[in-house]
Amino acid sequence: MSILLISTYDLGRQPFGLASPAAWLRRAGHDVTAVDLSRDTLSPDHVARAVLVAFYLPMHTATRLALPVIDTIRRANPQASLCAYGLYAPLNAELLRAHGVTHVLGPEAEADLVAWADSTGSTGSGLARLGFIQPDRSGLPPLSQYASLQMPDGTRRVVGATEATRGCKHRCRHCPIVPVYDGQFRVVPVDVVLADIRAQVEQGAQHITFGDPDFFNGPTHARRIVEALHQEWPTLTYDATIKIEHLLRQRDLLPVLARTGGLFVTSAVESVDDAVLAKLEKGHTRADFVEAAARCRDAGLTLVPTFVAFTPWTTLEGYGELLDVVDQLGLVDNVAPVQWGIRLLVTWRSRLLELEDIRALAGPFDSKTLTHPWRHSDPAVDELQAAVMEQVGVRATRPRPETFDAIVHLSHARPPSLAPPWSASAGEASPKGPAAAQAGTSAPPHPRTSIPYLNEPWYC
Repeated sequence: MSILLISTYDLGRQPFGLASPAAWLRRAGHDVTAVDLSRDTLSPDHVARAVLVAFYLPMHTATRLALPVIDTIRRANPQASLCAYGLYAPLNAELLRAHGVTHVLGPEAEADLVAWADSTGSTGSGLARLGFIQPDRSGLPPLSQYASLQMPDGTRRVVGATEATRGCKHRCRHCPIVPVYDGQFRVVPVDVVLADIRAQVEQGAQHITFGDPDFFNGPTHARRIVEALHQEWPTLTYDATIKIEHLLRQRDLLPVLARTGGLFVTSAVESVDDAVLAKLEKGHTRADFVEAAARCRDAGLTLVPTFVAFTPWTTLEGYGELLDVVDQLGLVDNVAPVQWGIRLLVTWRSRLLELEDIRALAGPFDSKTLTHPWRHSDPAVDELQAAVMEQVGVRATRPRPETFDAIVHLSHARPPSLAPPWSASAGEASPKGPAAAQAGTSAPPHPRTSIPYLNEPWYC
């Protein structure tokens, strides 16, 4: 049977969510074409001969981008049966069915996709445990076409991506994983993870991103993987996402990560306001963040914090406090500029709707944005968020400290009389520090940041 698997967006990575089901379906004898629309175009021939078309929806942006493609395929091939799978499929099941999708599956979809293709059983959005097999990445664009790792010395590394676990055993109130997994997580066997990494190294990967929601949900499992990875590929580097509370609880593993090629760890700090963190049920405090930053620094591991900087509880003073804390911790270089303007998303079935103050602010579900839109009770906060996002986009490649100083100036977190070391003439930033300004000369160009980073902007 001819099956078309489609991904619209997956954080600039070669999609694991196409490679894994492709392996299952090909093993079952099906003719599979996998198309990543973030890097490739959709062939009319592939659409015309597809009997089944399945859309991979791992996140909010991917789902929004998929909806017009679903409509296009329905018009081009009305006989094809349509499916959606991934984390955001069950969260938007009603909307997807309104667009003609007949089968809605969850993120543990491989076996159900085979059953759908074989017409041998019913499919659903459950979380049945799978016997994972090595993903099949054949037919996808080469890794060199995806986001690369930019090193501080100006060199770049080819990046691959894989998953060691799925789901999460935590229930952070704002997280879209929670309505689907509800505290469950799944472990991918070490040999399967290593086989997938091996295949990508053969494609030229020099760095691996572990896409797990939390790499330390299974700390012993994570240690086995990174030690085996380092033994087989001593020069291969990697990054992972780990909760602040896990960085503290598993502090003895931080030097292990650094020793085995871990370049940086991303952690969803979200806020430095303990009241907001309690609302989100993040499981950490501001003091924990401060300690985790010190622990990572002592271990020789770079911490990359992410934030939900704008929430219904954000105040102008609190936003300035966030900037001050990050500055005091010496982490300005570590924060991707877009993080300074991230706004809380209230998605379908979000646990945020358990909160009375969220229900009071949130509007009806919007099928265009796939959220319950909200406005802050203080219009000045919404105005600041819009101004920050505009500033982030002024010049995406300028040094991060310059963007930070511009945002500090916007937020009035420091005295307005303190002029920021940037020039807004013609909408451009100029790397002129105070000393250079006094001398009447321009300082030499600075790198965008002093830490390694993936060179494609991150969106949820």
